[in-house]
Amino acid sequence: MGYYDPAIETLSGAQLRVLQDRRLRRLIEMAYERIPFYRRSWQERGIDPAEITSVDDLSRLPFTKKSDLRDHYPFGLFAVPPDQVLRLHCSSGTTGKPVVVGYTRRDIGVFAEVVARSLAAAGCRPGMKLQNAYGYGLFTGGLGLHYGAERLGMTVIPVSGGLTERQLLLLQDFQPEAICCTPSYALTIAEEIHRRGIDPAKLSLRYAILGAEPWTESVRRTIEERLPVKATNIYGLSEVIGPGVSQEDIDERGSGSYVWEDHFYPEVVDRETGEPLPEGRPGVLVFTTLTKEATPVIRYWTGDITTLYHDKGGKRAFIKMGPIIGRADDMLIIRGVNLFHTQVETQLEDIAAFSMNYQLVVTRRGAMDDVEVRVEIRDEYVGADEAVAGARERLERKLKEHIGLTLHISVGLPGSIPRSEGGKLSRILDLRKPI
Repeated sequence: MGYYDPAIETLSGAQLRVLQDRRLRRLIEMAYERIPFYRRSWQERGIDPAEITSVDDLSRLPFTKKSDLRDHYPFGLFAVPPDQVLRLHCSSGTTGKPVVVGYTRRDIGVFAEVVARSLAAAGCRPGMKLQNAYGYGLFTGGLGLHYGAERLGMTVIPVSGGLTERQLLLLQDFQPEAICCTPSYALTIAEEIHRRGIDPAKLSLRYAILGAEPWTESVRRTIEERLPVKATNIYGLSEVIGPGVSQEDIDERGSGSYVWEDHFYPEVVDRETGEPLPEGRPGVLVFTTLTKEATPVIRYWTGDITTLYHDKGGKRAFIKMGPIIGRADDMLIIRGVNLFHTQVETQLEDIAAFSMNYQLVVTRRGAMDDVEVRVEIRDEYVGADEAVAGARERLERKLKEHIGLTLHISVGLPGSIPRSEGGKLSRILDLRKPI
């Protein structure tokens, strides 16, 4: 059935709520006693922590923002003394000081458990081999998947990110059944396999566990057709724990990812007002870490835009989150229309002349922002000018119909758009100068 821990994963909704409330009360008490930031923040707002007795009360508490974590760099939000911290990781932010997160021995155990749970839901089983193409180091992806796979009983091939030549060699020689990496890097690997004439049927790959960046059903279909594998989404972020916060079940692909809400309580809130939104309404995803010891966060504003909903036909009572539409701070407003890069990615589907590699280039003309959509043709369409022109017109029409914008599309040759080398790939090139 794809369960790692059936006793937990088959809890009823009512049983899960009792567990969440009990863990939340313990968390609130600990945060108030040990973390001056939370104590001061709540006192300033007249909040009595003793009155926070259920997850239903969470909306009374303020959000924790990434800026709060950076303002207390490096260890100001730790809840345990240094001698109880077994590991440190940092977020992969590109500006300012990194966000530092710590792990006690129990935190590392929870981290391994939720990743093992995720891998089992993705189809992995003890005895299988996992090629780990996430980066090792301060980024949580590599070690997170490594420990979780070992906890499940898999054999880990710790290749780390990039090194595509070596990745292909090991896929052929070691014959792993599963691979984990970013979806953009899975596209790079699939493209290289195709370009080099490697027969995917001669590989043992059956499962791809992909995360660390937003992706769409179009990308899933491309990856599954070219490798071929069953690809599932794994979601996480360093500030909460790392990968393994939520995971798609292999038998329910496309219907959302189960949030392991016995450890991470999710909310979706309005990006402008911060008010909680009902199930099915898109908004900013917020997490409270119910069991994190070293660096707990309460109502952490992730910036990711998604939905939450219960799937009555699913295997578990856990809530599901939809795909990440984009980030609140990456949303482009073009001529009054909200635009996420994933909307463009979706419209590339079934346009055979174009690959799934694309980039949005944002510039500013006067006071108006402008977006150029850069796409590239597939190898077999090089020289087929008439077919490429028709594909360009079709993409322009689809973008206008589904997004409401007429966007300039520039078409390049194969390989003209940057590929993932194993890490996160930015689909937006922002060339705007500050006003």
